Amino acid sequence: MATSLKDTTTLHNGVKMPRFGLGVFKVKEGEEVIESVKAAIKNGYISIDTAAIYGNEEGVGQAIRESGVSREDLFITTKLWNSEQGYESTLKAFETSMEKLGLEYLDLYLIHWPGKDKYKETWRAFEKLYNDGKIRAIGVSNFQVHHLEDLMSSCEIKPMVNQVEYHPHLTQKELHAFCKNNEIQLEAWSPLKQGQLLEDPTLKEIADKHNKTVAQVILRWDLQNEVVTIPKSTKEHRIIENADVFNFELSSEDMERIDGLNQDSRAGSHPDSMTVGFE
Repeated sequence: MATSLKDTTTLHNGVKMPRFGLGVFKVKEGEEVIESVKAAIKNGYISIDTAAIYGNEEGVGQAIRESGVSREDLFITTKLWNSEQGYESTLKAFETSMEKLGLEYLDLYLIHWPGKDKYKETWRAFEKLYNDGKIRAIGVSNFQVHHLEDLMSSCEIKPMVNQVEYHPHLTQKELHAFCKNNEIQLEAWSPLKQGQLLEDPTLKEIADKHNKTVAQVILRWDLQNEVVTIPKSTKEHRIIENADVFNFELSSEDMERIDGLNQDSRAGSHPDSMTVGFE
């Protein structure tokens, strides 16, 4: 079980991916993203997750350069936006992201949303970038079981990661089991359901028992479920607080009670109906 921010899970290609990182969704380009990424790295985070559509890749890159930590010690993820899907457009979009980040290689590149008919072609470009040594690991985001089965029916390299909305109201048990069986690491975006879970009475009760915050309990639940998690914050004290989850353990009863909160409800779009950017 994870004992520090440096702890990793080993992807099916042997690459070690940190179990805990910082997400920068909706963090403004410029000073806000630069300061939050630098604060995270200063306080021991080694994994930073951004995306082309977030519009803050340049700031993330600047923060990495100013952090004083060597590139090899960090794990950087970005994602391909929907409008760039397709073989040639993916290759171009990757180069654009790399220029903005100012990096020579990427640790993890994800297809942001499946869409309907281009992700196989997009994946071929991912495989090329991976085989060319430009990316250490490739994966997908928001893929359901049927998307993964379809992609894996024809791909040469199966995805190493699937990043999905995952929290106590959306436990995604079937998807999680499928990913485990196929050696695809599940990763949680919006682990706190964009703050909607912080007043839940069951979570508050469990948090009080462990003298922890509700956020810390949820993030610990992620880790004990072997799910990589990337909570977002722009405030240094919260970035530190979010990561203070390695000095306690939830009991099996706690875990079951949290699992029991599932409602199959989302803060974001359902992958089968997400059309933004695909028009």
